[in-house]
Amino acid sequence: MKTLLSFGHGYSASALAPRLLGAGWRIIGTTRKPEKLAALDAASVTPLLFPGDDLRGALDEADHLLISAGPDAAGDPVLNALGDEIARRAGQFRWIGYLSTTGVYGDHAGGWVNEETALAPSTRRGEMRKAAEAAWQAIPGLPLHIFRLAGIYGPGRGPFAKVRQGTARRIIKPGQVFSRIHVEDIAQVLEASIKRPDPGRIYNLCDDDPAPPQDVIAFAAELLGLPVPEAVPFDAAEMTPMARSFYAESKRVRNDRIKQELGVTLAYPDYRSGLRALLQQDNAG
Repeated sequence: MKTLLSFGHGYSASALAPRLLGAGWRIIGTTRKPEKLAALDAASVTPLLFPGDDLRGALDEADHLLISAGPDAAGDPVLNALGDEIARRAGQFRWIGYLSTTGVYGDHAGGWVNEETALAPSTRRGEMRKAAEAAWQAIPGLPLHIFRLAGIYGPGRGPFAKVRQGTARRIIKPGQVFSRIHVEDIAQVLEASIKRPDPGRIYNLCDDDPAPPQDVIAFAAELLGLPVPEAVPFDAAEMTPMARSFYAESKRVRNDRIKQELGVTLAYPDYRSGLRALLQQDNAG
């Protein structure tokens, strides 16, 4: 039986899980929060606490690894705790996926980037991701695949709730664009890579339509038949430091590689198709 050990089994990994479980896989998933163990078990994922539980047995059983746990100031938490154990077992793994971010490219003033673009993060989070990528790449013999994710949306992570509540804002920063990716498209890219491993390869995960954030909010309001939220200039907007940092970078991300090398056809190639589908799911639920 193929076994995936999923570190930080959260939103993206949970979208991948049904695809693998349906094909007869076993999935072991870690969480930092004891209160989430039961939910993992209910989703047919063998739950473990990390940090906390001894994961050496799970590593022995796994032939695939997925790392969603993000780095912090101390570095990559998985490598800090288990780097030697993973390196020692390098030959047993058939595929390892590391979920990174397009934030490693930094700011390109709205210009295009691809997987060959030099890494020049302009935020602390981007710097930590760049360092974590390099730490994983430094371990010899790992069948490592790096996935640089754009802004993730999907069920429970769309703009509709804020638009309905009247708390959504269209923050205007001239020239600002973001790339996005629906969580189901993340799942299908990961599944395609597992079926077609190419150790050392890096993939951008994003849709075909980088767009200003205010356009997404306006379209969500239109779908709901509600007034389009007022525009707020970026310089005048009250924002948390975290939210403001997202506006420090503007770029358009190319996704040709996932199509050409993995044969992926995006289910949601732009935010319009993605939001329409989310609203249909909301209405059906």
